Amino acid sequence: MHIASIASRCLTVVAALIALPTFAAETHVAVAANFSEPAKQIATSFERATGHRAVLAFGASGAFYTQISHGAPFEVFLSADAERPAKAEKEGLAVPGTRFTYAVGKLVLYSAVPGLVDSKGAILASGRFDKIAIADPATAPYGVAAIKTMQRLGLHGALKSKLVTGSSIAQTYQFTSTGAAQLGFVALSQVITVSGGSRWIVPARLHTPIDQQAVLLKTGAQNPAATAFVKYLKSRAALAIIRRYGYTIR
Repeated sequence: MHIASIASRCLTVVAALIALPTFAAETHVAVAANFSEPAKQIATSFERATGHRAVLAFGASGAFYTQISHGAPFEVFLSADAERPAKAEKEGLAVPGTRFTYAVGKLVLYSAVPGLVDSKGAILASGRFDKIAIADPATAPYGVAAIKTMQRLGLHGALKSKLVTGSSIAQTYQFTSTGAAQLGFVALSQVITVSGGSRWIVPARLHTPIDQQAVLLKTGAQNPAATAFVKYLKSRAALAIIRRYGYTIR
């Protein structure tokens, strides 16, 4: 074989190696339950675009923060609020300067029963239901928003005995979708692709903004997959998915 031919083949192999993505790695991501479906789609798109893999876990933001503060091996935290990522940063658990709002959530009063929820949420004052589900406000920001909404409507006292509390917004939706509770305060992202039932998108003025923030944890600072995932959340492809599920972007 001619030396020129060998050299040419070597250059071809080198070019092919250069064209490959950098060493593929994986990162473990704690994801607020309301963001489950968009996160799954973003993770798929992320892997296709970068070769890295995001391993997702879903749950209540407060529960995740407790786990992270006790050494759970998450490298990226997608919370349903701004408070816990800021706390992680303050307490030295997160990489300074990596915290940002990846989505602004919307609260919805939902029922699996068509026509039960009206366009203004007047059903809340009617008393024509037995149970209303909310996420635990101690661990889930959407639960905090639900309580605040009822308080601003002057209905919290009247509805308190009817409340059924889910450990996360995922369980809250389960209670509501199965009829265990006739009504539920859930995330718009959970019902935006669901046909049937009835719903009222709660006006933002009735509760504090649901600013959902992400942060790179110090455990992921040296992991290229973790840093790449945080960066990818700001990409055009990820933002399109986020908007598709009813979130707004700041």
